[in-house]
Amino acid sequence: MILSIAERHKYILNTLHKEGFVKVIDIAKKLDVTTVTVRKDLKALEEKGLLYRTHGSASPVNPHIADKNVREKEKIKIKEKQLIGIAASRLIEEDDSIIINSGSTICAFAEQIEPKGQLRVVTSSIQATSILGEMEDVHVSQLGGTLRRSSMSVIGSYTLSFLKNITCSKVFLGVDGIDSEFGVTTSNIEEAELNRAMMDVSLKTIVLCDSSKFGRKGFGKICDVDKIDIVVTDRGISSSMQQLLEEHGVEVIVA
Repeated sequence: MILSIAERHKYILNTLHKEGFVKVIDIAKKLDVTTVTVRKDLKALEEKGLLYRTHGSASPVNPHIADKNVREKEKIKIKEKQLIGIAASRLIEEDDSIIINSGSTICAFAEQIEPKGQLRVVTSSIQATSILGEMEDVHVSQLGGTLRRSSMSVIGSYTLSFLKNITCSKVFLGVDGIDSEFGVTTSNIEEAELNRAMMDVSLKTIVLCDSSKFGRKGFGKICDVDKIDIVVTDRGISSSMQQLLEEHGVEVIVA
């Protein structure tokens, strides 16, 4: 059955809303049209401000993320971040040693931590240190370095040098984007370098992110998707994105 232009556009937008992204080749096969036709449809929809085209695919919004202040991020997806924090806190074991980076989701996670035995935490986040410093049986090592005001965290060579002399069971990372092809990202390249160093001294990498981060890209790449072990997210994750992550060997926990 040959669909009209309006019917094709409706199908593309419905798929985009459901899955969070569409690929040109997949739409072409599904609608039995050429990739040239699909690209023209995507161009027309982009001109109307209904989607954002990328190479071979499209997303609902511009996938490239600008650096935002952590105070702004705290006002977004508050309930989802709280649920993610609760689910992530259950991954902490008795007498554990963990690393956590910075961000609004990480702070929501820190607020939910209930240590079993003695918990050691190494963190770059000044906010997380303030939260965890009030808890008994939590021993915090605040990384030193240059203050990054937008995330209220530290970065730089002093921060990296401390990590060379430790090892932890898990690193919990708040991120700005997860793209199935480009990988896991943050908006700052120095923060990305720090996050990779945290991964290097940890046995397991756990990413905490709300579902709006899927299909998005920050400036600094942390790692490929298959380098992480667990993603903790909310119910807004699409079935296709969950399947993609699991195909890369990532365990997905939906809070």
